[in-house]
Amino acid sequence: MGKYFGTDGFRGEANVNLTSTHAYRIGRYLGYYFSKNRPARIVIGKDTRLSGYMFEYALVAGLMASGAKTYLLHVAPTPCVSYNVKEEQFDCGIMISASHNPYYDNGIKIIDADGHKIPAQLEEEIEQYIDAPNDDLPLVTKNAIGKTIDFSIGRAHYLRHLQSLPSHSWEGLRVGIDCANGAASSLAKPLFTQMGAQVYVIHNKPNGTNINKNCGSTHTESLQTFVKDNGLDIGFAYDGDADRCFAVDNTGRLVNGDLIMYLCASYFHRQGCLNKNTVVSTLISNIGLRLALNAQGIELVQTDVGDKYVSECMVKNGYNLGGEQTGHIILGDYAQTGDGLLTSLMLMEILASEKSSLSDLLEGIQIFPQLNVNVPVTDKQLAYEDEDLQKTVSAITKELGAEGRVIVRQSGTEPLLRLMVEGKNDTICQTHIDHLMAVLTAKGYVY
Repeated sequence: MGKYFGTDGFRGEANVNLTSTHAYRIGRYLGYYFSKNRPARIVIGKDTRLSGYMFEYALVAGLMASGAKTYLLHVAPTPCVSYNVKEEQFDCGIMISASHNPYYDNGIKIIDADGHKIPAQLEEEIEQYIDAPNDDLPLVTKNAIGKTIDFSIGRAHYLRHLQSLPSHSWEGLRVGIDCANGAASSLAKPLFTQMGAQVYVIHNKPNGTNINKNCGSTHTESLQTFVKDNGLDIGFAYDGDADRCFAVDNTGRLVNGDLIMYLCASYFHRQGCLNKNTVVSTLISNIGLRLALNAQGIELVQTDVGDKYVSECMVKNGYNLGGEQTGHIILGDYAQTGDGLLTSLMLMEILASEKSSLSDLLEGIQIFPQLNVNVPVTDKQLAYEDEDLQKTVSAITKELGAEGRVIVRQSGTEPLLRLMVEGKNDTICQTHIDHLMAVLTAKGYVY
């Protein structure tokens, strides 16, 4: 990870550690970088945060000052940007979003011409330019100054693409959707209605400050209650930029990314279309996922935490299914990045094809108790490398043996240490989490 760019772009609190000056300089460098031979074509999307317009205009100013042509999708999911970058042959795409974070945070994600996140080398170059004392990049003049083009049609292109994928009718299926008051708010209902489902949408009235507030994939309680109380067949919860998805089964049970990967892998395996009989997940995926997949003859390959690492592994090795427990699911035959709406379509296809409830389809997997805690710390690097903490991790690992795991890692986007303990029961997990917390508190890292 760099100074500004983490596992999911440049993220911070608006006007605190992510400012319009940062956005302007990112635009300046990208416009310069991609306009060396001809004016660059760059597409921008944003979610519904109050600060989105500020960063959008700052990026546009920088891009135009470097001679780039900028195409505005306006409010659109991150996967919509990724889709349009590749299909419309843009030089790169920019998504303004802090994903599942509160409204006062924002972020800038940059997507390459193939629809993937840009390489680390380009991120490093942008960081160096941001911190440069002087702006030495040339400013274009006269008719070389860039242009800004309304590209809201790109949202329709993306929606039509999704609507073309299902092969079964969803007639009679009752679906609840939580849009997190985010980027999916205007797209989800027409997508599902087109296929014949009865659709009930909640949290789809964004006002700039209610994105992810007690709703969406980080707060699924209201959707779980809604699905159960209304007798729905399934529910879907997205995050702010709709690149991740959690589901809720017909009993109101939360279906996280691990369970979604299990459902998709099992279905692909039965259909004979799971490339190399392999699924890619991150290190925090539950032990139960591996055991359930292995029982069907499916291999599980694991990467560092972050959907960018899952994507890189899939592309390098030719796998077509991967994801994270947090709901980033990459369906490689249809998209280059995690896509909450696309994930929903695949689960609907599975329901329609198997003619079975989601709860019945999940009977083949047993999830081990797993406790995850986010710890705000004064210095995540120093805390992570602390000798006493690492000794404690080693001791817990030895005690758990083959019946559990402990993972301590730094957040890629926030000043947090993320603690995860997996074991035979909740008591074991809580005991070890308490031990780790005690060490961090005693050393003065927790605030």
